[in-house]
Amino acid sequence: MTAIQMPAFPGSKPIIIGRIFVKEQDSVTAGQDILEAETGKGVKVIKAAADGVVDKILCAKGDTCIAGTELVIVKENQTAESKTEEKAAEAVTEHADILIIGGGPGGYVAAIYAAQHGKSVILAERNALGGTCLNVGCIPTKTLIKSAEVLDEIRHASDFGIVADTAVHADMNAIIDRKNKVVRKLVAGISYLMKKNNIKVISGDASLSEAHTAVIASKDAAVTVTADAVIIATGSATAVPRIPGIDLPCVYDSTAALDSRTLPASITIIGGGVIGMEFAFLYRNLGAEVNVIEFMDRLLGKTDLDVSEEVHRIAEKRGIKIHLSSGVEKIQEDENHQAVITYSNNGTEHLVVSEKVLSAVGRIPMMEGIDAEGLKLELNAKGRGIYVDSHMRTNLEKVYAIGDVTNIMQLAHAASYQAVVAVNDILGIPDEADYSCVPSVIFTDPEAASVGLSQEEAQQKGMDITVSRFDFSANGKAVSQGSIRGFVKLIKDNKNNQIIGCAMIGPDASVLISTAATAIQNHLDTDAFLSVIFPHPTTGEVLHEAALGLSGKSLHS
Repeated sequence: MTAIQMPAFPGSKPIIIGRIFVKEQDSVTAGQDILEAETGKGVKVIKAAADGVVDKILCAKGDTCIAGTELVIVKENQTAESKTEEKAAEAVTEHADILIIGGGPGGYVAAIYAAQHGKSVILAERNALGGTCLNVGCIPTKTLIKSAEVLDEIRHASDFGIVADTAVHADMNAIIDRKNKVVRKLVAGISYLMKKNNIKVISGDASLSEAHTAVIASKDAAVTVTADAVIIATGSATAVPRIPGIDLPCVYDSTAALDSRTLPASITIIGGGVIGMEFAFLYRNLGAEVNVIEFMDRLLGKTDLDVSEEVHRIAEKRGIKIHLSSGVEKIQEDENHQAVITYSNNGTEHLVVSEKVLSAVGRIPMMEGIDAEGLKLELNAKGRGIYVDSHMRTNLEKVYAIGDVTNIMQLAHAASYQAVVAVNDILGIPDEADYSCVPSVIFTDPEAASVGLSQEEAQQKGMDITVSRFDFSANGKAVSQGSIRGFVKLIKDNKNNQIIGCAMIGPDASVLISTAATAIQNHLDTDAFLSVIFPHPTTGEVLHEAALGLSGKSLHS
């Protein structure tokens, strides 16, 4: 296989893909025109380097890209000599300072950071670089959420004095195409970073049966890789609940939902956690009827109680039907291929009928290819994930684990953080993982976020605290943009006058939480935080007002 890459062209303007002259499975000859690239110096034609067959086209007309981006994969025609060379290559052995298994936000960050510090790195990835987060998780979800938010804003354009005379609707083909374009662009960016940092990427399934030796079954050869240190970053997989009918065609998991080009008229979501509620608002904003069935007695069970209750209120106001303390018993299909969901609540059975069902009950550590028993690799309680210490070390010498496979925090940014901690240990740089100030964001509508201790956690610890809450309805920027639902809550430890926690729901929560995280991470006392000048008019002023409220001096309440 040969990858046709975007060459480097003079100028600083972005390179835009123009016409593509071939399609997958076309035969091509050396020198044949493959595609056009619109550069700052005019239109350039990219040509095939050798005879072969187009195996995969990785770009689309209108995509922007950079030098080094892989555009088209060509399977070259084999000569007798090349076939002999391929057979000889079937037993390849390579060595690196560090082998990383998994190219998600933990794995690829570890690779880049290690390479920047002079280590030779081999990264094994079975699918596309970027892992679940980039390909079937965070990024595609947020891309679809943005499309849904735009549609909802257009529907309410009259609130802003804008008249939309033409009816609007969701074009799912265009929405999914845009999502795929975003993903392709970001995957290409990571691929570029791998090349820039001289990181060898081997595509294929990696099997780790010896502590420092893995066999990677790539498409063309089996590669045995030995390394001085190994980082396991295999991520997680969608959890499948044991519910009769969960395998029916009418049931999605989150991966299938992100690729569906048909908008269901109605959908029932099993699970009112982060994934479930993000999809609930996404589908509702696109116009679907939505039911959410949650086993616990509240939505977003690990979130601040006030935030959870506010999400519940907003969801119901949007027309999302919430069923708490309810367990799904079975899923069936009727004669019209509609899903019939039977769930129990307080011992009574109920039915919900919808076109589709989304199973959103969480994710489990991905251990496939890791021979934990043979390696005598220690696992967490109940075997859920790989046990690591605060340096991300496993019980095996120079074998580390990071990200979802540790089951500590299933957050992409936590995986990236752990990646640096693990590599620092390999480099001999003192570092330890501290999870006391890891922000969490939920992309409902509006967004919710938290960092540090919640009010409930602080109270359970018996701490002497002060809680201040300020609503977005009293904020000028929020009122001007018509986004007044929600609040910011700050928790102060009265013993040392320090802010120890923050929870919020409202406009820009995903951005504002970083300001609170900075204050908590650096142990700022309330006076130091109040010395920061917040620009006006911004939603950030809500944080300032909440901080003023910790001493009873809020200005605008």
